[in-house]
Amino acid sequence: MELPPSLLTVFIAAFITAVTTGLGALPLALMDRVEKRWLGIGAAVASGLMLAASHSLIEEANAIGAWRGLAGAASGLVLIALSNAWLERRNTPDVGELRGADARKALLILGVMTAHSFAEGVGVGVSYGGGSDLGVYITAAIAVHNIPEGLAIALVLVPRGMSVWKASAWAVFTSLPQPLMAVPSYLLVATFEPFLPVGLGLAAGAMIWMVFAELLPDTREHLSPAQVGTTIVLAFLAMMAFQLVLH
Repeated sequence: MELPPSLLTVFIAAFITAVTTGLGALPLALMDRVEKRWLGIGAAVASGLMLAASHSLIEEANAIGAWRGLAGAASGLVLIALSNAWLERRNTPDVGELRGADARKALLILGVMTAHSFAEGVGVGVSYGGGSDLGVYITAAIAVHNIPEGLAIALVLVPRGMSVWKASAWAVFTSLPQPLMAVPSYLLVATFEPFLPVGLGLAAGAMIWMVFAELLPDTREHLSPAQVGTTIVLAFLAMMAFQLVLH
């Protein structure tokens, strides 16, 4: 008879998924310097990655509870729009080396990805409620999936002047809710499971808003419309292929 996973096992598994997010920034460390043109390229690539991630989140939410997922997506839209309006009315706090509008954009994407991590943490905890084998599989899938998400964060922060290592640390920070949420959701599977599609939808709604309101405008100064469309679709397809391989 299989013994149930320990709380420490669940916490460590979710902590590993958080750490892997920071690996996404490492490819940028191989570049001598990040030119301004990467503001456009990075925004287009990040848009494709985030749209693909949002598509997967909505699919997962629909499979569990379609209406709850829809309600979550609407909530995500409202929350991110209100957060943006609140930041625009106030002096945005600095984020690392970033100031002003760059800091506001950084805070928004960090907030969106942090909200996304709450849902992933619940996913890890709920999966371990179904046994160690399922928990290990879901943990591995989320950990690998977090790498391109870390890249999306880095592609927004690094071209604006933040160091690769600080961008990597911020990427890990956005995933810290995963180990924090995994343990209570494992202990209270029946309580947390109904909220999972809401959390997935919330993250998807916020990410889709971020793409169209913040990232796409960054592409206009450096890329032609055809280049933007091609880059976004290629990034979207690469992320989808990556997810198909995982599943």
